[in-house]
Amino acid sequence: MALTLIPTSSVHLLNSTSVALPQIFAADFNLRSRWRRRPVSSIFNFRHSLPSRTSLHCLCSSSPAASPMSLEVSTPNSQFLDSLIYSRAYWVTQGVIAWNVDVGEGSCYLFASKFAGLSFSEDGIDGYDVRIKLEAESGSLPAHVIEKFPHIRNYKSFKVPSDLDSRDLVKSQLAVVCFDAEGRLIQGTGLQLPGVLDELFSYDGPLGAHFTPEGVSLHLWAPTAQAVSVCIYKTPLNKSPMEICPLVEANGVWSTEGACSWERCYYVYKVSVYHPSTMKLETCYANDPYARGLSADGSKTFLVNLDSDDLKPEGWENLADEKPCLKSYSDISIYELHVRDFSAYDETVEPENRGGYLAFTSKDSAGVKHLQKLVDAGLTHLHLLPTYQFGGVDDEKENWKSVDTSLLDGLAPDSTEAQARITENQDDNGYNWGYNPVLWGVPKGSYASDPTGPCRITEFRKMVQALNCTGLNVVLDVVYNHLHASGPHDKDSVLDKIVPGYYLRRNNDGFIENSTCVNNTASEHYMVDRLIRDDLLNWVVNYKVDGFRFDLMGHIMKATMVNAKSAIGSLSKEKDGVDGSRIYLYGEGWNFGEVANNGRGINASQFNLCGTGIGSFNDRIRDATLGGSPFGHPLQQGFITGLLLQPNGHDHGSEATQELMLSTAKDHIQIGMVANLMDYMLTNHEGNEVKGSEILMHDATPVAYASQPTETINYVSAHDNETLFDIISLKTPMEISVDERCRINHLASSMIALSQGIPFFHAGDEILRSKSLDRDSYNSDDWFNRLDFSYSSNNWGVGLPPKGKNEHNWPLIKPRLQDPSFKPQSSHIVATLHNFLDLLRIRYSSPLFRLDTAKAIQERVRFHNTGPSSIQGAIVMSIQDGRKGIPSISQIDPVYSLIVVIFNARPSEFSFLSPALKDRNLELHPVQVMSGDETVKKSVYEAFSGSFTVPARTTAVFVESRND
Repeated sequence: MALTLIPTSSVHLLNSTSVALPQIFAADFNLRSRWRRRPVSSIFNFRHSLPSRTSLHCLCSSSPAASPMSLEVSTPNSQFLDSLIYSRAYWVTQGVIAWNVDVGEGSCYLFASKFAGLSFSEDGIDGYDVRIKLEAESGSLPAHVIEKFPHIRNYKSFKVPSDLDSRDLVKSQLAVVCFDAEGRLIQGTGLQLPGVLDELFSYDGPLGAHFTPEGVSLHLWAPTAQAVSVCIYKTPLNKSPMEICPLVEANGVWSTEGACSWERCYYVYKVSVYHPSTMKLETCYANDPYARGLSADGSKTFLVNLDSDDLKPEGWENLADEKPCLKSYSDISIYELHVRDFSAYDETVEPENRGGYLAFTSKDSAGVKHLQKLVDAGLTHLHLLPTYQFGGVDDEKENWKSVDTSLLDGLAPDSTEAQARITENQDDNGYNWGYNPVLWGVPKGSYASDPTGPCRITEFRKMVQALNCTGLNVVLDVVYNHLHASGPHDKDSVLDKIVPGYYLRRNNDGFIENSTCVNNTASEHYMVDRLIRDDLLNWVVNYKVDGFRFDLMGHIMKATMVNAKSAIGSLSKEKDGVDGSRIYLYGEGWNFGEVANNGRGINASQFNLCGTGIGSFNDRIRDATLGGSPFGHPLQQGFITGLLLQPNGHDHGSEATQELMLSTAKDHIQIGMVANLMDYMLTNHEGNEVKGSEILMHDATPVAYASQPTETINYVSAHDNETLFDIISLKTPMEISVDERCRINHLASSMIALSQGIPFFHAGDEILRSKSLDRDSYNSDDWFNRLDFSYSSNNWGVGLPPKGKNEHNWPLIKPRLQDPSFKPQSSHIVATLHNFLDLLRIRYSSPLFRLDTAKAIQERVRFHNTGPSSIQGAIVMSIQDGRKGIPSISQIDPVYSLIVVIFNARPSEFSFLSPALKDRNLELHPVQVMSGDETVKKSVYEAFSGSFTVPARTTAVFVESRND
């Protein structure tokens, strides 16, 4: 079969032409290298490979003269025909097909082929079993259809006959074709089915494996499948199944009953289904989407009952009663950590446990002792990067390829050799962040001591239990916005094998959307929404986790997030063994791609989540504090990195421009410090009283988006992009000392730790962690991601970071790594840690830092040093508690009646006179009085004048004790 490609912009050049397929891609689109890596059957799944200015119309040709790798071009009837590789029409309800065509006086038909035999010819369409006349309707699509599919709101509506057996028809290859008044074929295309599948087959009954004393039952939702059977294997190594059982379908759900002996066996579904990506009836072998265990190689689902007693660590049933205390979401603080980073280099952990779940159970290890220090200072939640079954790391450790790091230890700090050796094996070693999901409901096998059988289950539970006993709640990083693989044959494809074209979001041509990276999922479809909710409940009930961080949450529908929050919140210790009301949800509310501005329904973006109580990351405070954005120039300075006050040589514009930039950054930070509340009133840099929602970013988007403090996650660094210390080392002038950079690192952490809302810290911020300036270390091995809890090194200068994402910045990176003055000593690391612990102690010394309502924040928090006459580079914030003479504010702090925090980002001492704060009994916070930081102790307040003096690059906290 040849592929006929007609670029609509140049058809006159292609008429009667035959060109080799790779050549035309190389010549027109410069995609030759990508073409070599992709089979013909899958090239169209990568629609982002094609220039948006060119649309390709593909025809299937059976001409014997056409070779399999040639491009045969023709223009039947002088019209362009859409190939069936496209799916540009939507079967949105049982009675309506939506298509962006106008048939005029012509006619439209639905064609079906049970055995995928449809093809276009000069005379029309061949190979069909069924032909149904569709009636074009006037007017727009029904309102409920537009609500569900807003991106096709302007499509035409075609009425499907009411007596059509749609349930059976969706199992076939389908196409809609329109003809002109003379019966000549005009256009034809395949169909997207999620709308009609949701209407006919939405299902809330059992799915996955269910265990009873009588046996095991299996349930699979696969309404488009023509046949399903299950292959049962005694062991994961068996090549041949011990049993093959056909499943029986009822309303789109296939099920079977098995014997008790099936438990602890392995299984694979064999699904016969039409797959639009290949236009063939395919036989797909797939794991269960509701898998709870896997074989070591990931090829088979483990039939495991998670309620079995032998899978529960001692005391597991009582863990809900022993969880760390959490009175309010406002009390949460979050520490983000990768499982492997935590212990891969920790020699105090048993060698067999390094880099895995059990490292968290080693009570006497350096890493666990470090976590205990954080907990003792107040930290509440540990956020683990993905721990579900992800691709990119083989679960069988014997297959890993590793680098002899002894060969790297003596290299120059700016050597290219380390990154070259690391990247040779980066796809075959044991390291990856894990943002490439294969199965959401199974713990990752590479972090277990044995990836086969129940080991990964029991060890994951032991990890959660150990962390809870340490005093930490456990947050899982979940990635529901995309999947690692698709298509009928990829070993990591699961959902797209079982119901092709349903779970993955497709564009208007029918190709998979890839704006999140690859294989975007479609939570606007009912059974995707359900699978996400069921998976979250699995982790809460079966693993007793305490929260979830949603990757690219903006690509998930708001309704899915709200429904998930409600379902989790309804769990109780009496009924479910867990208290769902203490589970916190937050994520990345970015608004981009095909879902932007509610393009596929109301999405879970920052502004849309207002009022839900679901948190989203505040990029505004991050960018204003550090400068620029992760997508801008790396030398762009910000509030703490020297903008205007200590230039680094980068062109930031005129002095007036820089003054405006710095003043605007201050406004953004101050709104962030009051949890990014939309209705909070403050005085901006122009001297006007404005709401947070009236302070705008460069694109006129409001800075503030939250209605309550727990909807804002404040942060300055995370696993993405450079570490905090690294970004400071890039943005600050090269001539400043490492001591000054350490102070700036601490200043950044203080602005997060002492803000309202929920503070979030990347693991290692508190010990000056470096990745040798790597901006994207997702696949940079342990070498660039190393954490050292012995505090002897921060991993600075271990070589130029990997070429792929960093080479364009090597000219900036190289001189910094070469300069020995950039590298902190152990004394710097230890001092930074102690200062960070002091910040946590201060935050948890008073409920005034953790106000839980917008009203309380508006009443109590004030900013001084504001307006056009304010001193640049400094923020003065006061938090008032109720006391005698202020009846309008209740008392919530038994110790302090007033707190004043001064953030001095200036490279010089800051003095400030405040009439509003004079004659108070303010003193330096006792934690800072006892601090090892001698500089902060020089901070002074004079009551008679209301004068404050704070040293350069210092955060000083003054408190008024009730005892005074």
